[in-house]
Amino acid sequence: MGFTEAVRTVLTQKYATFSGRASRSEFWWFQLFYVLVLIAFLIVAGLAGAFSDTQDGPSSLLFAFGGVGGLFALAMFLPQISLQVRRFHDRNISAWWYLALFILSMIPAVGFIAGIAMLVITVLRGTEGPNKFGPDPLRPEIRAEVFA
Repeated sequence: MGFTEAVRTVLTQKYATFSGRASRSEFWWFQLFYVLVLIAFLIVAGLAGAFSDTQDGPSSLLFAFGGVGGLFALAMFLPQISLQVRRFHDRNISAWWYLALFILSMIPAVGFIAGIAMLVITVLRGTEGPNKFGPDPLRPEIRAEVFA
């Protein structure tokens, strides 16, 4: 799965789909898209702030770009969670583990370890063939029939 296909799949077909599986390429290409768009918003907002000639504080243009970036991040909240859940499903791990790690990541001392655990799960290869969450996203034609 390539960059544009991953972004199109996550945003149009599986915006809030928590069932099924997501391949590593789908996950990481979408993460790259998300980070690049946020960096673009930061650069434009920074340039708007740097070139504003107001003496009283930041310009309204800076707040406008910050608001648009915030709306983008808010709109991407649900696809990010659903993609992470489907990535966990690809490893044959329940979404409840994601919720537990997410809650643990808010505890300062434990959060670092929970973050590393989520990173490791997303980096590891998914289970080959179908699992209890659906068919293999890379090779959906493979079946789990033992006595075919």
